[in-house]
Parts: sequence; structure tokens; C-alpha cells
Amino acid sequence: MVRLIITRLSTSIVSLIILITLVFFMVHATPGGPAYSILGVKATAKAIAAMNLKLGLAVPLPRQYAVWWWHLLQGRLGYSYQVNQPVALLIRVYMLNTLALYLSAIVLGTILSIIVGLIQGVYYDRLAGRIIGGLQLIFYALPSFFVGTILILIFAVQFRWFPTGGISDLRIENPGIFVYISHLTLPVLTVAIVSIAGLSRYFGQTVREELTKEYVRTAAAKGVAFPRILFGHVLRNALRPLVTILGLSFPYIFAGSIVVESVFSYPGLGWLLWQSALGQDYPVISAIVLLIGVLTILGNLLADIVNGLLDPRERFD
Repeated sequence: MVRLIITRLSTSIVSLIILITLVFFMVHATPGGPAYSILGVKATAKAIAAMNLKLGLAVPLPRQYAVWWWHLLQGRLGYSYQVNQPVALLIRVYMLNTLALYLSAIVLGTILSIIVGLIQGVYYDRLAGRIIGGLQLIFYALPSFFVGTILILIFAVQFRWFPTGGISDLRIENPGIFVYISHLTLPVLTVAIVSIAGLSRYFGQTVREELTKEYVRTAAAKGVAFPRILFGHVLRNALRPLVTILGLSFPYIFAGSIVVESVFSYPGLGWLLWQSALGQDYPVISAIVLLIGVLTILGNLLADIVNGLLDPRERFD
């Protein structure tokens, strides 16, 4: 298990170095560079040169790359062109909202995916399994912005159970946790519904495959009750691929969260990335892209470690 962690950690470090390098060159590959994006298309060459000097872009590229690393190690991500605030401060504020949305959606989506997948895997050749399979295909094909819009029309406009967007009611001086949860409900449901369609289908197929294996038939022949086989053996073995898929699907779920945050005007990292892209605020864009990459690498590393804990063969290797 220790060797597994060391190997995965080494791979993650290499991936992180490559990611940071790609983000650095991505910023410098923009047409005209960041100075051109800040000053606009009508900027003179003299103005662009002055801006490059101010931004520290007038020095050779290798030196800029070294400074980029030095600043990252110090936690300095630069300043936002739009609001003239430290990027680290902006990300810290908006990241808390995104974590609340993302983690809530992942927990809800994973629990429901396991329940739905178990039902589909056990009853795959019956009416219940076929109905679930059809619903999975339908919801998997629906884009997140469409699901979010439908939820707004039904639960916010028609029934007025939840607000249409935002994160708090400005008319209330101390909104409290319940108001915050009410604003969070529809975005969480949107992300969860989209993720459940794919995860539950994959998990259901894994459960179905596990039910056909020899150890299940052997346990049944020995008189072991089916619920004990299902929850004591099949579920444990079927969870390993699901954990891997959760780690690998982080970028796609986060990409969906960006759309969802835009639909609900939810002030998270996705909404901040969208606004920064519209304003060509490259320090913010590069910092968010870098953060997404780092979290993706950490998610994959965590998935490998959890899989190692679930598999005794790797635990004692």
C-alpha cells in the first residue's frame, strides 16, 4: 500500500509540473499577450511595451517562467485586471461557494447513483431495470443548462418554492443558513441529476457483472442470503470502479458546474471564470484553470488510494 501511494504521488507531482508549465505558456500564447488583451485592439506599440514592462513581461521567457514558479510557491497569483484585487483573495471567496455546490452535488449524486445502480443491476432483465435504463439515457442526453432551466421554471417560477438564483436574499439583513440552503438547492439538484445519469448506469452494469461471477454462485450455493451477498460482497467490489470514475469525472462535473453557476447566477468559481473570460482577465483565468487541474490530480490520487484500501491485494502489496 505504501508503494502504491508513493508511485501515485510521484505521478501526480509530474502531472502537476506539466500542468503548471502548460498554464504558463497558455497565457503567453494569447494573441498579442496579456498587455494587448488589457489595453484593447487600438493600443499603440508604445503603450503595449509600457504595459509589458509593468507586468514583468519585458524580461526573457525563461526568467518569466522562473518568476512564475517562485510566485506560485509563495501563493502569489497576481492581480485581477477587472477588479484590481489579488487573485488569491477572489478565488478564496468564490471557491467556498463552489465547494458547497460541488461537494453537496457529489454526495447526493453518488448516494443516489449507488441506489439506482443496485436496483438496475439486480433487476436489469425486468421492467424496473428497463425503465431505469431508459430514464438514464434521457437524462444523460440532457445538457445541464436545460435541466437547470426546467427546474427554475417548475420550482422557482411556477411553485415559487425556491429562488431563481443567487446565493442570498439582499432584502434580508441576516438571511441565515436556511436561506442559503434554499438558494443552493436547485443548483445542487441540477449537477446531481446530470451526474446520476452516467454514474448510476455505469454502476448498474458493474453490479450486473459482479452478480454473474463465480463467488456469487458459490455463496448462493452455500445458502448465504442474497441481501448479504449483495451488500457484503457485490457492493464492495462494484464500488472500486465507481470510485475511479468519480475521480476521472471531476473535470466534466466541474465543467457542468460552470454552466450551472452561470444559469443560476451562483457566485462560484465557474461564474468567476465565465466573467473573467468575457473580460479577458487572464490572471484569474489561469489561476482557476490551474486550480481545476490541481484538484483533478488530487481527485485521481485520492481515488487510487481509496481503491487500494478497498482491494486487500493492493493493501498488502
